[in-house]
Amino acid sequence: MKPIDLRSDTVTQPTAAMRRAMAEAEVGDDVYGEDPTVNRLEARAAEMLGHEAAVFAASGTQGNLLALLSHCQRGDEYIAGQLSHCYRSEGGGGAALGGIQPQPLDFQGDGTLDLDQVAAAIKPDNYHYARTRLLCLENTQLGKVLPLEYLARARALADARGLALHLDGARVFNAAVKLGVNVDTITAPFDSVSVCLSKGLGAPAGSLLCGPAEFVAAARRARKMLGGGMRQTGVLAAAGLVALESHVERLAEDHDNAARLAEGLAAVDALEVDMSRVQTNMVFVRLRAGDPADFSRALGEQNIRVPAASPMRLVTHLDVSAEDVTRVVAAARRFFGAGVRRAS
Repeated sequence: MKPIDLRSDTVTQPTAAMRRAMAEAEVGDDVYGEDPTVNRLEARAAEMLGHEAAVFAASGTQGNLLALLSHCQRGDEYIAGQLSHCYRSEGGGGAALGGIQPQPLDFQGDGTLDLDQVAAAIKPDNYHYARTRLLCLENTQLGKVLPLEYLARARALADARGLALHLDGARVFNAAVKLGVNVDTITAPFDSVSVCLSKGLGAPAGSLLCGPAEFVAAARRARKMLGGGMRQTGVLAAAGLVALESHVERLAEDHDNAARLAEGLAAVDALEVDMSRVQTNMVFVRLRAGDPADFSRALGEQNIRVPAASPMRLVTHLDVSAEDVTRVVAAARRFFGAGVRRAS
């Protein structure tokens, strides 16, 4: 049976078009700025996201760390969500490597940070405190899309309080497709934006950090310090160009498949799905009964990979079709004895 992997959208295989582009990529030494394919990728990303320049990074983690290191000095502070990737899931890099203090706040139910709480968390200009320099937002946040009017209010707060504003836009193209807007509509309020090529866009590796030219020059220097000068990396950038040019509009298919998966699983008595959270390509499923490890193991025997957790995050992507979703729902029904609720 065809393998179906719903653990993340990072598990995609490079498409045939990506493999051809990688094999045929014109390359040079990127540390010298001489890799033409990397240069094209960076220019195209900056254009699409509405910023002056971009730097190609090895990963989203590296891209966010470059942003922290370029916006903040040692002893400075950034504000981020308690469950945000740049605070919780990136090895504490800002603190360990930059001496930058995080100030985490709880996310609201819609994936936003309460801006009144953000304002209250900004430290006074007093040498007892770290200097609050940066506000980091995340879009999408666990699959949820931040409202455009909220982004404008976050920009106004940042301006009023002298903060830079960074977007961890790992899946920002998902947000743009969901809202039906060009991605630069979302990224315009931000001083810097990181975007992953290796998630929904399906490239094998790489992220981009976009911002003003002077900021990107500082980020490029930090990238070298972190060992991110990858020389003839046009072989990866070529796949990234295919992703940007060919894989953005198709994200709507992933969103449709996530909605179809959520509806199918929500109809199983033993499973609970919060349909209001299914906005892009993520579905969160809670087991009302049974052992998540048993469920994961049983589906694994049918070549379907899901996390052994409750709630479990299921993510649709380039390598998951509508037929695959039907197969996953059928497998769940069989495991739980076909107790199915009828749609009202």
